[in-house]
Amino acid sequence: MSIVCYHAKRLLELLILKCAGGKNVSAWHDIPLWTEDGLLNFICEIPKESSAKMEVATDEEGTPIKQDIKKGKLRFYPYNINWNYGLLPQTWEDPGHHNTDVDAAGDNDPVDVVEIGSQTGVMGAVYKVKPLGVLAMIDDGELDWKVIAINAEDPKASSVNDIEDVEREFPGEVDKIRTWFRDYKTPDGKPQNKFGFNDKAMNKEFTLGVIKETSEFYQNLLSGKTDANGLALK
Repeated sequence: MSIVCYHAKRLLELLILKCAGGKNVSAWHDIPLWTEDGLLNFICEIPKESSAKMEVATDEEGTPIKQDIKKGKLRFYPYNINWNYGLLPQTWEDPGHHNTDVDAAGDNDPVDVVEIGSQTGVMGAVYKVKPLGVLAMIDDGELDWKVIAINAEDPKASSVNDIEDVEREFPGEVDKIRTWFRDYKTPDGKPQNKFGFNDKAMNKEFTLGVIKETSEFYQNLLSGKTDANGLALK
């Protein structure tokens, strides 16, 4: 399947991916995790410097990208997110799997990506990215991995291959990411989020292990080995 044909159609707070032939495409199920050249496919849900809280609706057929609604109102972050934010397709954080390293189970969603490149992404667009590191965020007691990645076409992409390279090429960026995700709920009176591994961003090798594991969780979900519990599998 060629991902260069994907287009997005915005319908108020609902976004549906379509291929060139007009067929609806599931951002979660129909786009492969890995590219032919060994990179990852990243689907942008929230372009950098925007605040609408968009995410794949994993419980709706076709898994469209939708804006969250709370108490009948569309949800927004209290301030802009400073990076392109989205998901890794065909991954899943299994709520039935307890990670003993951080004493938490998965949050029942695809793995999140924080893409640190200079280009502002387009909602629903698919980008090839290089994984660099990962933060183990704990949100309301659930494990919510945040993979740090860079668009493979970014001018700095060739200079960063692991998490230590990020500090050299993007000084202070990992700390900014950690602080943003730690604090974004506090304006609403909620407590700060926490992070496993003593707040450390883990390296690329560790990140690839997380991606492999959550890909396996996804395959178990799709095959029926793990109960879907209301998740849409197409």
